[in-house]
Amino acid sequence: MVTTHTIAPPDDTIKYAIVATPLGHALVAGTTRGACSVRLGDDAEALAAELRAEFPDARVEEDGEGLSAWTAAIGRHLAGDPAPLDLPLDLRATAFQRRVWDALRAIPPGTMRSYTDIALGLGQPTAVRAVARACATNPVALVIPCHRVLRTDGSLGGYRWGVERKRELIERERGVSRAEPAETPRAP
Repeated sequence: MVTTHTIAPPDDTIKYAIVATPLGHALVAGTTRGACSVRLGDDAEALAAELRAEFPDARVEEDGEGLSAWTAAIGRHLAGDPAPLDLPLDLRATAFQRRVWDALRAIPPGTMRSYTDIALGLGQPTAVRAVARACATNPVALVIPCHRVLRTDGSLGGYRWGVERKRELIERERGVSRAEPAETPRAP
């Protein structure tokens, strides 16, 4: 379940850390209530500038040590750890966005769904474009795995952090999910 706060106090402090990953830089940011942003990109300074632009009324401070548990979880996830990425979240969202994001978090790693599948699962078969928009506005890449959603024809579609990153995330997850049974020890 996505925990959201629709109104952040004007004196909110957002702390962030940027780490190098196999997919470029990852920025992880949050308040005392939870993560509010996970971004992927090639330029660390640009990621920090985007965060400040998104939250112009907040105090934004770098805090690599304070966010080390979250950045370590992101690193493990990108290194192939199949465990769900279960960070506490502090997101501003509509009720519909929350429903979409909850549905995305229920998609197992290595499994893909279409925007239509998500809309049907929500009981709103005509809301395909709204589902796509909720995916596009997802502020916490990886934690809410919008990369697991494809077009109905199976093509990748867009991805806020780049289609090549989406392709790589999907390939990594599919490789891990296929490898898991083979790594399970068998009784003699």
